[in-house]
Parts: sequence; C-alpha cells; structure tokens
Amino acid sequence: MQIQINYAIIQKKIQQILPSFAGIFVLVIIWHLLSLRPDTSLPSPIQVVTDTWELISHPFFYKGNNNKGLFWLLIASLKRVAMGYFLAGVVGIPIGFLISLVPLIKQAVEPVIQLLRPVAPLAWLPLAQAIFLKPNPSAIFVIFITAIWPIILNTALGVQLIPQDYINVSRMLKLPIFKHFYKVLLPATLPYIFTGLRIALGLSWLAVVAAEMLLSDDGLGFFIVNAYNNSDISEIILAIFYLGGVGIILDKIMSLIAAHWEQKVKPSS
Repeated sequence: MQIQINYAIIQKKIQQILPSFAGIFVLVIIWHLLSLRPDTSLPSPIQVVTDTWELISHPFFYKGNNNKGLFWLLIASLKRVAMGYFLAGVVGIPIGFLISLVPLIKQAVEPVIQLLRPVAPLAWLPLAQAIFLKPNPSAIFVIFITAIWPIILNTALGVQLIPQDYINVSRMLKLPIFKHFYKVLLPATLPYIFTGLRIALGLSWLAVVAAEMLLSDDGLGFFIVNAYNNSDISEIILAIFYLGGVGIILDKIMSLIAAHWEQKVKPSS
C-alpha cells in the first residue's frame, strides 16, 4: 500500500513538471531552428554551451575588478537590488497606508504618483547621475524609484478594500491605534502588500540590468554590455539565462514568504 501511495505522489509530481519541461524543450528547438538560418549570427544552444563553458564551469574565479566569474557579477547585481528594493519597501508601504487613511495626504501625493509612475527606468538615469554623481548610488536610486510605485498602489488598494465589518468591530472594541493597525489593518492588507512587493521585486531586477548597462563597471548588466561590445552573442545569451533563472528564484522566495506571513497573520474575528 505504501508503494502505491508513493507511486501516486511521484506520478502527480511528474504530471506537474512535465508541461514546464515541454515548454523549455519547444523553446530550445525553436532557438536551434532559428540558428540554422544562413542569414543569422544567432548561435545554436550547443554552440552557446561550448563557447561559454569556461564561464559556466568556473563561476567563482576572481582575478580583479573587471575579470571575475558570473557568481560575483550576480552578487553585485543582487546587492544593488536588495538596497533599492529595501528602501522602496520602507518608504512605499507607509505611504500606501497614509494616502488611504488620510484624505489630505492622498490629495497631495496622488498627483505626484500619477506624474512620476509612468516614467521609464532609463529616463531616471541622467537625473540620478546629476543627484548622486557616483554610479552605485545612482543605480540604487533607479531601482528604488522603479520599485516603489507598485508597493504604494497595492498597499493603498489593500487598505481601501478592508471589509467594513472589521472596522466596525474595531470601533466597538475601542482598540488603540497601534492595536487597530496590528490586529485589523495589517492582516487584512498583507496579501495586497505582498502582491506589490512581488511586482516590485521583478521590476527591481529589470531596473538593475538597465542601470548597470549605463552606469556600472560591475554586475550582470555590465557583463551584457561588455559582451555586446565584443560581439559575443553566446555570452549575452548565457547572461539572459542567468537573469531569467535568478528572477524565477526571487519570485518563488517572495511567494513562499508571502504564504508564510499570510498564514501567520490573519484578521482577528
């Protein structure tokens, strides 16, 4: 009986992951067929692995600031993302609560949000350089200004959609402000906050590449620009896979954190 149960679990797992593998396989086949065209310089999947095998097999080497493995380039990008993303969360979540709870603040802040939110990350780069003068703070600012908007808007939306019954019960019990926030506002808003944080994390990962392409001498964005200048398409493709893989991992981590906290913190009944 135990063997049958285990077999059923294994079969279910295979059925879950099989579509993903099928999608990746189709992508690789399309990529290979495109590389066979006589009028293209796109390398085939096998050629990419062959050309970049040294980088794939030795990601930890470090021979100087501009001569290091992909692991160290990845760490440099993640540090910038962590700093910009953290600042966006620290600033964005309180603003989201304030513009939903205080009408006067909403009237003052909402036009600013609508004005600045559509601006593309690359458009902030010259201004960031003018403000901070140094590449690293400028890149962090671009990540911050890109990530903050979904955090603000989703937090504000969560507060606006809190069931009125929760507010009425809190008033009946005459809960203090802090307890009202911790027991009612935060638990009811948490799913929306994490939705904003997940979106912001993806945007941060996009923004760091754009910033590093123009401002930095380190990170995966710099690696892509350097490979482009050297006409090394294989290295560019390898960097794209790194970016996509790390992006998936970051999203999954945030999803697990969100599930954990949403389970732990629930609205009081």
